[in-house]
Amino acid sequence: MGTADRHRLIGELLRTREQATVDELVVATGASGATIRRDLEILAAHGVLKRVHGGARSLVARGDNPGYGQRELEDHEAKDRIAKAVDGLIRDREHVWLDSGSTATEIARRLGKRELTVMPMSLHGVEALTSTKDGRPPELILPGGSLVPGEQSFRGPMTEANIRSLRFDTAVVTPCALNLKDGLLAHDLDDAAVKRAGLESAARVIVASSGSKWNASAVALVAAMDTVDVIVTDLEPSPEDLARLDKLSVEVVIA
Repeated sequence: MGTADRHRLIGELLRTREQATVDELVVATGASGATIRRDLEILAAHGVLKRVHGGARSLVARGDNPGYGQRELEDHEAKDRIAKAVDGLIRDREHVWLDSGSTATEIARRLGKRELTVMPMSLHGVEALTSTKDGRPPELILPGGSLVPGEQSFRGPMTEANIRSLRFDTAVVTPCALNLKDGLLAHDLDDAAVKRAGLESAARVIVASSGSKWNASAVALVAAMDTVDVIVTDLEPSPEDLARLDKLSVEVVIA
């Protein structure tokens, strides 16, 4: 079992059981005790869990969606490929609205070396955009509003109003789930409202999503699929889905 799969399994076990010992995680993963202890230190540093004597305790409530720290560790290679492809679709000097989330943070790292104006929807994105050591970072416009702990994302009426007061060349949206029946989806209503404000304020909409989110579902509707111009993903959709997307004039880029 690879490191990413091990981290994912540990996170899933802790979300269902809330606490586990090192010995229990050794049995579950087949890894050594020393490897599990290193994994727990890494996951603790990302805010996924808290180390306790002999094991770890989850920092995510039972039944909740994985927190930002857990998601940041998942599908990292796919997110990096997606970020590279999105970077290639954006022209210099564009005004870009950039969603929140771990995929958006990877995209921000790419855009941090570009001559752009960017409105990032999270402090994670701000940090990624401004941490480049090569040249000037993009010009940033911050949306204001309330900050969601852990996610470090902007939410609320002030955020939405400030987004809608501007016009962007491109919105980069990272939905929590998407399918052709419902369109783009999010796990909570406030996040959906912010995403909707971003894409409705842009001339072009790029959706960046790993294949694991395809044909998944979530509670809050962001927008229908016909509002999208380009989808960047790491796994090719089925021939049937590709045909339906082509009929909607949605370009698909496989990273």
